[in-house]
Amino acid sequence: MNGFPTDKPSHQEHPATVRDRLARLIGGGWIFILLVALIVLFGALRPAQFGSAYNLAQMAINAAILLVLSVGQTYVIIAAGIDLSVGAVLVFSSVVSAQTMLYLAGQAGNTFGTTDAGWGVIAAGGLVAVAVGALWGALNGFLVAVAKIPALIVTLGTFGMALGLAQVLSGGIDVRAMPERLVAVVGSGDIAGVPMLVIVAAAVLAVAAFVLHLTRFGLHIFAVGSNLEALRRAGINVKARLVAIYMISGALAGVAAMMSNARFSTTTIGGHAMDNLATISAVVLGGTSLFGGIGSVAGTIIGVFIPIILLNGFVILGIPPFWQTVAMGMVLILAVWIDQLKRRARERS
Repeated sequence: MNGFPTDKPSHQEHPATVRDRLARLIGGGWIFILLVALIVLFGALRPAQFGSAYNLAQMAINAAILLVLSVGQTYVIIAAGIDLSVGAVLVFSSVVSAQTMLYLAGQAGNTFGTTDAGWGVIAAGGLVAVAVGALWGALNGFLVAVAKIPALIVTLGTFGMALGLAQVLSGGIDVRAMPERLVAVVGSGDIAGVPMLVIVAAAVLAVAAFVLHLTRFGLHIFAVGSNLEALRRAGINVKARLVAIYMISGALAGVAAMMSNARFSTTTIGGHAMDNLATISAVVLGGTSLFGGIGSVAGTIIGVFIPIILLNGFVILGIPPFWQTVAMGMVLILAVWIDQLKRRARERS
């Protein structure tokens, strides 16, 4: 009545506002800060061991195969999907490519050691690995996009199919012979001191980052995960985009299969069963939202190195590596919680 406002200003912020500010504060790069903190901590505690050129190179090599797999997983999760089959597709592609190279080299399937196959045979094996991986990805994409089966169920099914067929083709026994050139040049070689496996992974990451962040197709990947209906109304073939996204994930599993063959000089049938969970953890740690529409290749790189540095640091400090699992579980839960905080903040705004 006197022209002045009668409501007294509140001196307490609404809880939702506090949570939104907290989400913005810790959501913008906290995982990178954690990575730097781990490097500084282990480097300060064991500078000679942790900071040695050999140790750094070994960590990079250990990350190389997982980085390639995780890039494909990043594409899928940004599109609001999930791919549980990446590790099994890697194994299947590894077995088929190894058997192809043995056949073209004229060697028996149970050959041990290395063969003298040339680069033409190695290239053929690589093409087979990528093609087979892409076919598994196409099957995943078709079942998700056209048959409308949930991605979790589809990729869990193809996980079992790919791993089982790999064992059928190999009789459950690893192919223990690879071309000497593949093992020596790609698996153990380097250029100017940089391991070839790291160079291959870096090349894949660079191309993947360019496609995801600087092309129309990359924009469509984000749109599939954030607003599928808007993308459909814009005249984009959503089903084709989904199939392509899963094919990329499968093809990168094929690339990782050749890298695994080169590094271990065997198919390691039982060595990649948990790669699906490792890639999902890395992608989520890197800030890619499980709800789709948000993510980056750079974040995935950080997410891959967190567990590798943790394990390496624990080993150097003499801490039982089992504690790495405990620490990673805590960090993963924290990452998902922060993702949910950011998502709720976006919805309210």
